[in-house]
Amino acid sequence: MKQYLQKNGLRIGIIVAAVALIIGLGAAARDGRIGFVQNAAGVIKSPIQKVLSSAVNWFDSMYGYLYEYDSLLAENESLRSQLADAQQSAREGIEASEENSRLRKLLELREKHTDYVMESCKVVLWSSSNWSSAFTISKGASSGIEMGDPVVTEYGAVVGQITELGTNWATVSTLIDVDMSVGAFVGATGNSGMVVGEFSFMREKTAKLTYLADGAQIFVGDDVLTSGSGGAFPAGLMIGTLTAVQTEAGGQIEYGIVEPQANLDSLVQVFVIKDFTVVE
Repeated sequence: MKQYLQKNGLRIGIIVAAVALIIGLGAAARDGRIGFVQNAAGVIKSPIQKVLSSAVNWFDSMYGYLYEYDSLLAENESLRSQLADAQQSAREGIEASEENSRLRKLLELREKHTDYVMESCKVVLWSSSNWSSAFTISKGASSGIEMGDPVVTEYGAVVGQITELGTNWATVSTLIDVDMSVGAFVGATGNSGMVVGEFSFMREKTAKLTYLADGAQIFVGDDVLTSGSGGAFPAGLMIGTLTAVQTEAGGQIEYGIVEPQANLDSLVQVFVIKDFTVVE
């Protein structure tokens, strides 16, 4: 009842005033003797009734509009909430599907390299520095990860190496970071060299193939694989592809440009190789 009065009080007040005015005028005219004041009131009574009726209708429509507006707002908010829940469910479904796909590829990698002991980690934070290419992962020493451990994708493509270590986190410097270097074999002939990070190349998301032997022959499109030299990385992991070969004036190969196989811009999950068999 309280809510009804709050909502319709003004309308009821107008109606009561109009009824009272009409009754008063009718009572004054009952004996047939209408004075000047009553006559004037009678003249204006009809317009007043119309005005009051219009006012009541206007207030009624306004109350109805406000009530419907509040209802629409509530319904809109409910629909927004339902849409947000549906979008979140869709994102979670997509993420779960993508993770399942990565894990299936990882299983194939493990079946191919039974000596690998790997730890799955999420990428939680990328470095904001313009002078490095690194990110933080969700696991650290408590998961058996150690400094220098190689980091790969589910396809076995080189991502980088552990360069900082905490209890439940670690920093991965990527293949193109200025402090990175990986022993490499190039092409079908297996020419050896080193893939290193340099600032000018890092800005282009590439790395430099250098320290090639005299007379080495390399070509655009050649695959670049880890050589396993030094024992930091297992041999045979995919580093990337040669996209350019720079030569000196005499035709001597100076260096190559390597585009990483791993898409460093879209990493959400990586795999740390905690142990592997070192091939002598």
